Amino acid sequence: MSLGSQNAVAIVTGGARGIGASVAERLLADGFSVIVADLLDPDGEALVEPLGEGARCTTDVVAYAEATFGPVTVLVNNAGIVHNQPLEDLSAADYRKVVDVNQFGVFLGMRAVVPSMRRAGGGSIINISSVAGLIAFPHVLGYVASKWAVRGMSKAAAQELGRYGIRVNSVHPGIIDTPMTAGTESAAQTAHQPLAHPGEPGDIAAAVAFLATDQSKYITGTEVVVDGGFTSM
Repeated sequence: MSLGSQNAVAIVTGGARGIGASVAERLLADGFSVIVADLLDPDGEALVEPLGEGARCTTDVVAYAEATFGPVTVLVNNAGIVHNQPLEDLSAADYRKVVDVNQFGVFLGMRAVVPSMRRAGGGSIINISSVAGLIAFPHVLGYVASKWAVRGMSKAAAQELGRYGIRVNSVHPGIIDTPMTAGTESAAQTAHQPLAHPGEPGDIAAAVAFLATDQSKYITGTEVVVDGGFTSM
């Protein structure tokens, strides 16, 4: 699973825009064959079209990856949503929707890819959590719960899958300039952190690219925080 290896096959969920799109572009530039999986299919197709023959957008990702490129060596579980509402007004349906996408989706992705990674002789699972998986924020209970869960799930999976040469880590972005944060007070939120500005999707893509290759071959079951120092305060 060396950088630029012809045998490196990556799946990126939630890859149609924002962090996911940047991750897909970075991995493709680094020589990976990339599968973009996203419910925003038109956005996904628009992304992969200019990327060329090394990328595809599909919903049946693992089977398609193996049939097209070979066994999967990297999974980036990036798909996520947020619902902003006070606890007392939060419906069970809205809470469950966030957990289903952010937490249950990660479980499904990890479970689906393990047989393929075992056939490949190993791999790297990279679960995108959040600083909300390290500290808490008000009015986003489902988001916080799901992102803390992703952190714990990554550690548990790392303990199980290490015997197969499969590494599992979580990445914890801070405030990143993406469509999800558009219209929010991101500048005010980052004004007092050590690096006093929002991050860029490429900052997360760089961390993912590191975890996707043998440059991080002895790193598993841990958190990589990319937050401009937000959680240091």
